[in-house]
Amino acid sequence: MQTGNIGVKTENIFPVIKKFLYSDQEIFLREIISNAVDATQKLKALAASGEFKGELGDLTIKVEVDKKKKTLTVRDRGIGMNAEEVDKYINQIAFSGAEEFIAKFKTQSEAEAANIIGHFGLGFYSAFMVSSKVSLISKSCKEEGANGVIWECDGSPEYTMNEIPKGDRGTDVILYIADDAQEFLEEGRIRELLNKYCKFLPIPIQFGTRKVQEEIEGETDKDGKPKTKEVEKPWIINDVAPLWKKAPADIKDEEYNDFYHTLYPMNFGEPLFHIHLNVDYPFNLTGILYFP
Repeated sequence: MQTGNIGVKTENIFPVIKKFLYSDQEIFLREIISNAVDATQKLKALAASGEFKGELGDLTIKVEVDKKKKTLTVRDRGIGMNAEEVDKYINQIAFSGAEEFIAKFKTQSEAEAANIIGHFGLGFYSAFMVSSKVSLISKSCKEEGANGVIWECDGSPEYTMNEIPKGDRGTDVILYIADDAQEFLEEGRIRELLNKYCKFLPIPIQFGTRKVQEEIEGETDKDGKPKTKEVEKPWIINDVAPLWKKAPADIKDEEYNDFYHTLYPMNFGEPLFHIHLNVDYPFNLTGILYFP
């Protein structure tokens, strides 16, 4: 068993983080899922280069709420980490700029400081804005057959880290939601945030399941129409291949209009026209500009 102090000299770093991001508390979910997407993208890059020779399998990131345990969990099957990497990336790197961060926070307004978090590797620690404790369970893709590692912290600079049996590679981040943040145990609230921040991320993100009608192969009703049955399927909340990534020549006007209504569901009319942007010089820019 390993115990120690996170590499930060300032004892009150967590209260500062909470205060600094208090007005934008909900971004914690974006940060945790962004880390999961990055880990998955890194695994795909290793596989493409031949450094990872195992099966990629299902790379879906799963978001789970457990109201009884008061936990919110984000699971990925990405590159994962071993104990040494957890110590390096969680205990040290995240706070390498803590003193500078605090100095900037004290001299700037909250609005001006809104972009600081991304420059100091503090994204993971945004979880403590809504959590009384955070557990991270991880296993590196490079160490098949080895145990995983569990890292836990209650929001103080102290942490614990132990070996733990873990069958699959990847990382689980488990947030024990604090009493003053119980809204983040509501499925509707989490779905709202996933749609707001994760709608077009490049890795599938599952949140729960939903019932859909599926055709029964080879069976028809008295009118000759295919019979259907209700089945439960994973609810993937994001579009990993949004319309703007496709070639304009391959897209029909109806698809542009459908995408417009996906983005703006309360706008019932059709847009006057649209421009599909695909610029590669002097910078890369792709997108669709709609004129309502």
